[in-house]
Amino acid sequence: MVIGERLKKFRESKQLSQGDVERRTGLLRCYISRVENGHTIPSIETLEKLASALETPMFRLFCEDDAEMAPGSNGKRPIDSDQDGEESEADKRYFREVRRLLTPAGPQDRRFFLNMARRLGSH
Repeated sequence: MVIGERLKKFRESKQLSQGDVERRTGLLRCYISRVENGHTIPSIETLEKLASALETPMFRLFCEDDAEMAPGSNGKRPIDSDQDGEESEADKRYFREVRRLLTPAGPQDRRFFLNMARRLGSH
């Protein structure tokens, strides 16, 4: 699944408009629309803002099926998260490191990495 489609799904499930997300993130509504429609690939920092605005842990944006992320489901590796669905300290450290490593990457490189992550996640 494309990250924009995933963001739109979360936004709609929370019954938020793009304007609501704009107010929560400071990002322009037209930019949010471009991301949701796959015309723009957001940076890691922008994904953090969007995840925060959608009140969801960032790792959920990268999972096609929420059931995959449930601890112990389908023999998948459980994600270290608190009972209330918040990211654990280990998850936060991991995503900070991913952000640090991907910050110098350009848009084409980010598309490549997201594509690779998507392919790895489907196996």
